[in-house]
Amino acid sequence: MKSKTIASIILITLGIVVLAYSGITFTTPGKTVEFLGLHISTTDSHFIPPVVGAFALVGGIVLLLVKPRSA
Repeated sequence: MKSKTIASIILITLGIVVLAYSGITFTTPGKTVEFLGLHISTTDSHFIPPVVGAFALVGGIVLLLVKPRSA
């Protein structure tokens, strides 16, 4: 398989997953806060909206259908 085909399949798959779940929320570790000798861990919450999934899906389909230019 060509790298273009693999990239388009990945984009299409990710687009479908994001649209199926109406967006994806995930957390990452944030800064550790030190207050009066206490170490408090924080987390940052991130959200991928369904619009990004739609763009990934359309971009993957376009990438799959577009023919390369001949030199």
